[in-house]
Amino acid sequence: MKAMILAAGLGTRLKPFTDHHPKALAVVNGKTILQRNIEYLQQFKVDKIIINVHHFADQIISFLQENNNFNIDIQISDETQEVLETGGGLLKAKWFFEPNESFVLMNVDILTDMNLQEMLQKHTSSKAIATLAISRRESARCFLFNDDLQLCGWRNKQKQEEKISLSADNYTEFAFSGIHIINSIIFQHISQVGKFSMVDVYLDLCKKHVIKGYDHSGTHFLDVGKPESILKAETIFN
Repeated sequence: MKAMILAAGLGTRLKPFTDHHPKALAVVNGKTILQRNIEYLQQFKVDKIIINVHHFADQIISFLQENNNFNIDIQISDETQEVLETGGGLLKAKWFFEPNESFVLMNVDILTDMNLQEMLQKHTSSKAIATLAISRRESARCFLFNDDLQLCGWRNKQKQEEKISLSADNYTEFAFSGIHIINSIIFQHISQVGKFSMVDVYLDLCKKHVIKGYDHSGTHFLDVGKPESILKAETIFN
């Protein structure tokens, strides 16, 4: 199985560390978060990974070389000219994926012990074009799902913005956890170009295609994009 780790972001929430380093190399209990997520994916038989790089890209490349790519096939998607956000970054790396295969897309700055194999099984059985890892936790921005956990829309509670793409009797808010399982057929349906977010892609596609949520509430999950989150992570992830 293949995966893409999104590691091109500037990591502004993690300053001052990211004034001199990429957020992917932030350390939790002696291991970088990049290494932790490579090892997390390896647990579920992911043996080919592409990583996009932009901010201090040379440090990430050197780190991987020093560790012999953790003995798996790791490729680099170079975004040093311009960071392309989640959607643009994925589209640039589409050459890495085979037609009609499912793969994992994940942010580098999250840590979790979620059962990725179970999520993959749910994704496969639902025949969804994409499945998003979600949980019931407080978040200013959230996806809206119907009672069948099919994506219907998005809400920003701080700005009081809402986008509904698919009508439903009830909408339930879930926070997105930064892990997707996507079928590569999605590349045939992405209309955006350049720099864009996967949120926009999903809100467009869920009108006609099944995009599901996988509720992993109750498992350990942490966004480690802030210094205080790194400290918290060290109490959870050994």
